[in-house]
Amino acid sequence: MATVPAADQALRILDYLGRQAGPVGAAALARDLALPRSTAYHLLGTLAERNYVTRLPDEQRWALGLAAYELGTGYTRQAPLARVARVPLADLVDRTGHTAHLAVLHGNEVVYVLEERAPGRPPLITDVGVRLPAHLTASGRAMLAQLPGAQICALYPDASAFVDRTGDGPRSVSALRVLLAETRRRGHAQESGEVSPGFSSIAVPVHDHSGRPTAAVAATFPIDAVTDDERGRIAGAVRHAAATVARRVYGRPAR
Repeated sequence: MATVPAADQALRILDYLGRQAGPVGAAALARDLALPRSTAYHLLGTLAERNYVTRLPDEQRWALGLAAYELGTGYTRQAPLARVARVPLADLVDRTGHTAHLAVLHGNEVVYVLEERAPGRPPLITDVGVRLPAHLTASGRAMLAQLPGAQICALYPDASAFVDRTGDGPRSVSALRVLLAETRRRGHAQESGEVSPGFSSIAVPVHDHSGRPTAAVAATFPIDAVTDDERGRIAGAVRHAAATVARRVYGRPAR
């Protein structure tokens, strides 16, 4: 089968960037791929216009962009993840007595792809297909906390990206970074009243075979109905559910 040279070169650039430990300069990229510098710059410019790569001006280097990340998680979003997560989420509901849901990251929003409502619990805003600001939700924070700092800055370029629902939540990149650092130390993400007044959520990311977050499992419960000890038990159950989903999809547990 005949190949299209420009397409082949663009895909080689994406593959190359995806295998690097960090951003790289255009000259090094051109050298390693044996491309003329002018060709490398033209291809990088085209890929940047479509958000598949991004240029870091302070470092004079290039890295994968948001579109590349979304493309890489597209397989999971399209079907298998929601199917294999149904049983683990139902088990999470049985273990905690609270509604469970599965969400994926899309830009700086989360999209809910599965919900298992606990018996007798009221409907929540997390219906399948609903989009919410990632920085406000436990699911979004669980996934954002696993992303590199450059990607967080690309997702939240200015204050207008920090929309709110209830008047609470981070309003700047620095505030978000503090929150995400706390999330990593804690081992799970949480929010309290920042999406729906009176309700709190705990979430844990689902990692793919390379350790990237492709989804998050969460449980939502009334704030006043749960003690600190119960929160710890819910966090453990959510962590178990996320590990089960990761094992069923990728053959490995969440980290």
